[in-house]
Amino acid sequence: MIWNVERETIGRGQLEELQLARLQQTLKNVYQNVPFYREQFDQQGLKPEDCKSLKDISRFPFTVKTDLRENYPFNMFAVPKNKIVRIHASSGTTGKPTVVGYTQKDINTWAELVARMVTMAGVSDEDVAQVCFGYGLFTGAFGLHYGLEKVGAMVVPTSTGNTERQIMLMQDFETTAVISTPTYAMHMAETAKKMGIDPVKLPIKVGLFGSEAWTDSMRVELEKTWGIKATDNYGLSEIIGPGVAGECLETCGMHIAEDHFLVEIIDPETGEVLDYGEEGELVITSLTKEALPIIRYRTRDITRLSPEPCKCGRSTVRMSKVSGRTDDMMIISGVNVFPSQIESVLLETDGISPHYQIILTKRGYLDAMEVQVEPAGSAFTGNFRDLEALEAKVRSRLSSVLSLKAKVKLVEPGSLQRYEGKAKRVIDKRDQKPGVSS
Repeated sequence: MIWNVERETIGRGQLEELQLARLQQTLKNVYQNVPFYREQFDQQGLKPEDCKSLKDISRFPFTVKTDLRENYPFNMFAVPKNKIVRIHASSGTTGKPTVVGYTQKDINTWAELVARMVTMAGVSDEDVAQVCFGYGLFTGAFGLHYGLEKVGAMVVPTSTGNTERQIMLMQDFETTAVISTPTYAMHMAETAKKMGIDPVKLPIKVGLFGSEAWTDSMRVELEKTWGIKATDNYGLSEIIGPGVAGECLETCGMHIAEDHFLVEIIDPETGEVLDYGEEGELVITSLTKEALPIIRYRTRDITRLSPEPCKCGRSTVRMSKVSGRTDDMMIISGVNVFPSQIESVLLETDGISPHYQIILTKRGYLDAMEVQVEPAGSAFTGNFRDLEALEAKVRSRLSSVLSLKAKVKLVEPGSLQRYEGKAKRVIDKRDQKPGVSS
């Protein structure tokens, strides 16, 4: 089923006409109403009317997360405060959060986009959808909530935490769709098994997983563990939240809502715009946002775009799963490494669970990486030689993929921290002075 046939199957020529009209209006809007953008455009000697084609967007400056933080809290808004009906904010890791605002029209648009996304994943008014994201300033829970209600699903807003209760409600309410991070989904499955409940026997048929990058190997693990169809979706608070893109049941890339977002792939080093199929950093320009229109936002997410129509009938460009971020890329002894590369190796190794932690330290002047991972239950025999052989196998595979040596440490099942939100996979201790603990 396609939620909005007119927009999701639109022809490329008609779509580009719509995008250009909306882009030109957005550029005029930010120039008139957002001092930050007016200053940025003036410094480049640009006016909104200089955009005569979609390709002309490349002439305009990028927006980055620090721009939003430096204009905290409301200086990036293009409407008066009395037009804002909702505020959200990203958690951030340092400094001020990035604050985003919504007019009522923005809220309605958001619900429409999420309705498209959940319909792609097979959710309808026949489903009971359990939202296991945290409610609050985080955009994930509210974004999914209103989109699910729009398609008529029965929404169970359990939020995160109290995992045993989550499982009980899945049974009692006959939940058919679960919405969470992939890591929390694995934690819930682990909890269910401890309760004597086989996750496969629960009525859940589909999982909509987002908020953190995850691999196709994790998809296999989720589908096997829960007996479901696992779909990926993409969004970020600075743009709108969830609903920017999502997978259909073909699971061959996430369809981007191109009537609302203009996307580019750039070389993260040079800023040069790359062609379809080339891997680089995703850049997004909003086309319909009222409260917080944003021009050429550098997401830091690494992906590629595919313009070929999908078997599902949708004609919009698809983005591949995010393979990493330009700002979470680890440089270890001169080698670029993404956590997702390590995750793929671990999940493709028999006897290894999806729970792991990457510890970065210094040995003298040299980088050192330790990968702590839990063996799968059946592999934890207690036999030292068996564990040693499993460590050696993982170490060898990591060396082959990463072209560097990593220490592998098998830890007791259940000993690594579980996360209800985004998993913190990397602990970087390389900047710590000797004798200073984390």
